[in-house]
Amino acid sequence: MDNSDSRSISEIESEQQASTEEVVSLAKNPEFDRDIFTEFAVILDKFKPVLVAITANEKLMDRLPVKKGVESIEKELTRAQKLIQGAYSRSPIKEIEVVTQELGRSLGLVLFASIDASTEVKQHIAELHRELMNVKFDISFTPSPSPSLSSSPCVIHGRRPSKESGFVSEQGSSINEIEEEKISLGIDDVVFQLRYGNDEEFRLALLVLSDFISDQVIDKEWIHEEDIIPILLNRLGSSKPHNRLTIIQILRVLALDNDENKEKMTDVVCLSRLVKSLARDADEGREAVGLLLQLSNISAVRRRIGRIQGCIVMLVSMLNGDDPTSSHDSAKLLIALSSNTQNVLHMAEAGYFKPLVHCLKEGSDMSKILMATAVSRMELTDQCRASLGEDGAVEPLVKMFKSGKLEAKLSALNALQNLSNLTENIKLLITAGIVSPLLQLLFSVTSVLMTLREPASAILARIAQSETILVKQDVAQQMLSLLNLSSPVIQYHLLQALNSIASHSSASKVRRKMKENCAVQLLLPFLTESNIKIRSAALNLLYTLSKDSPEEFMEQLGESNLINIVNIISSSASESEKAAAIGIVSNLPVSNKKLTEVLKRLHFLPILISLVSSGASTSAKTWLEESIAGVLVRFTVPSDKKLQLLSAELGVIPILVKLLASESSLAKCRAAISLAQLSQNSVALRKSRKSRWTCMPPSADTFCPVHDGYCVVKSTFCLVKAGAVPPLIQILEGQEREADEAVLNALATLLQDEIWESGSLHIAKTSAVQAIIRVLESGTVKAQEKALWILERIFGIEEHRSQYGESAQAVLIDLAQNGNPRLKPTVAKTTLLKEPNHLEHK
Repeated sequence: MDNSDSRSISEIESEQQASTEEVVSLAKNPEFDRDIFTEFAVILDKFKPVLVAITANEKLMDRLPVKKGVESIEKELTRAQKLIQGAYSRSPIKEIEVVTQELGRSLGLVLFASIDASTEVKQHIAELHRELMNVKFDISFTPSPSPSLSSSPCVIHGRRPSKESGFVSEQGSSINEIEEEKISLGIDDVVFQLRYGNDEEFRLALLVLSDFISDQVIDKEWIHEEDIIPILLNRLGSSKPHNRLTIIQILRVLALDNDENKEKMTDVVCLSRLVKSLARDADEGREAVGLLLQLSNISAVRRRIGRIQGCIVMLVSMLNGDDPTSSHDSAKLLIALSSNTQNVLHMAEAGYFKPLVHCLKEGSDMSKILMATAVSRMELTDQCRASLGEDGAVEPLVKMFKSGKLEAKLSALNALQNLSNLTENIKLLITAGIVSPLLQLLFSVTSVLMTLREPASAILARIAQSETILVKQDVAQQMLSLLNLSSPVIQYHLLQALNSIASHSSASKVRRKMKENCAVQLLLPFLTESNIKIRSAALNLLYTLSKDSPEEFMEQLGESNLINIVNIISSSASESEKAAAIGIVSNLPVSNKKLTEVLKRLHFLPILISLVSSGASTSAKTWLEESIAGVLVRFTVPSDKKLQLLSAELGVIPILVKLLASESSLAKCRAAISLAQLSQNSVALRKSRKSRWTCMPPSADTFCPVHDGYCVVKSTFCLVKAGAVPPLIQILEGQEREADEAVLNALATLLQDEIWESGSLHIAKTSAVQAIIRVLESGTVKAQEKALWILERIFGIEEHRSQYGESAQAVLIDLAQNGNPRLKPTVAKTTLLKEPNHLEHK
């Protein structure tokens, strides 16, 4: 039986009673005609009521030493049963004697740990323990086996003792030696050895003292006169582990129901030694916390324990540990210590917050302020923030903020600001009804409340990160109206909150209403704000609002503010601010040629190219790449070849190829769109190898087999010469599918009517066919449509039908039968090209 023993107390009681009765029955069996077994049975009969008294006491059975003692009794009963069953032709007197004494020793463990048992039960246990330890069977009595036994077919003549029995003999011999040494010690010897003995002598003296206490040989006056408690406490600091454990166990017995003895254990030195034992092995720690709990009904002890360095940390550690007894006693001791405010704060620092939360709910006004201030100043981990939220700290803090005086409001707000850093606590804040009071506070013009506005705005910014905020009607409009009435710190938090609200996926109505309430006009002046944090926050919100209705946003923006945005891009040291500003430009309508001319005049393209060339290394890198790739779509529109040539001359194409390797699927998609737009004009811009209108023949390196002419990247925008085809195919081979359609559109420009055969050969040579087939299996409908168009062209060449037809067949048939209806005509054409009679057979 151990900590994992799942038996109920009634089961343990019935099993042990049955085991005892079985051994008694065996010992009384007339076949074993031996006085030793009869005497042994008489002793065991006395065990039954004692075992019932022990196992019936639930509180007693919860103590691990008692459980270990009971477990040891079980083992010895089993051993006795085996000894009796194996004793047909020999007399195991010595072994039975050892087992009896072992039963006594096990019962002694129970007696020593039976602090909570009644005096009557302890007296019965002590009497039986003494009888068992002093038992002596008649070794000279060795009767011969009975005739009936010798003739039994079950008898094994000359049977030797088992290994287990031998082990018992050796153990019994050691126990007997110890018992003999104990008997030789008188009371005066015990005191002397306790004071001055070496480790072994001290160990023996402790065992004898334990027996004296159990057998009530000594009384309270003797313990007092001989200074036993101070002696034990003095030896506790220098003793070996097994002696320390025994000392603490003895002290626990002496402290039980004896206030005078407890008082002798209350000085700081003694308590410090007990606290050290908390950090030692599990048994010692368990006994130490039990003793400290016994002493904790003394106010001076509670006060002193809390001041001992590391005590509360160790108690919290034991509370969260695996030992149920230590955890239970630690919890009770921590509750006792929580009557002291300073102890409660130490517990919180150790990660145990329930007493602190209790103070927030039930404490005095000053206690509540102290607790809230402590929470506001703690460097909390997310786990600690979660614990505080789960333990119920949010609601009383919100109540303090709503109804408390100025100092209470401030401490509560600062504490809530710390807790609001965890997403899980934001819902608790909203449920507790904090949003409206926060907004009322921000609208307040009362001078005494001004100090509260900054933490209030910070909490609002955190709360706005949760979509739950959207249930609060018009909260965004109220924040907008506060923008120009607030200090810079509050403006920054309000802008953060507004951007969080507007960024939620279900906030389209909120964004529309914000723009109707002139949000853009309110924000544009911040573009010239000298405070970088505020300007960046305003840019982030403008970027979010620019995603919807770009034409309307462009009208509100105007050329002057566009110039301000370009200036920020060219001069800001913040990559996130640049990303937001470029993102605004990327969201503006591509079809607005006037805007494009303004950007050309402002040398916007060279600014972007220099940004990409310098590289970004911060967390804003992805956002920056997405924004730049979005703007480049404007400068590569196929309808404006002059603009394309300008872009190519400035070095846009290598940047686009570089962006194909971005970690962002959106950046890859936008880069592929630009490359496709450029490649659409490559056929028209190529220089035919048959042309005679050249002053100098082109280099052989510039010849492009796909376009069947001479291609230069900056003038013909050739994807092949730009090295764009391998990274485009690599995107198709990857796990993300967002950029598939744009990539396939780019590859499709190599299959235009004039060059489809050479383009097909090139794509097949670069091992792209399998990647295109893969898109048919898992891509979007539009991507599948483009993939089918490409495969139709590729399978127009017999060699490709033979090489790739089999791998494509199953996918094409599945699309024909189960795919989107709009794909079926193209699937049929592709299938007919691959296997002309296939559909007829079907």
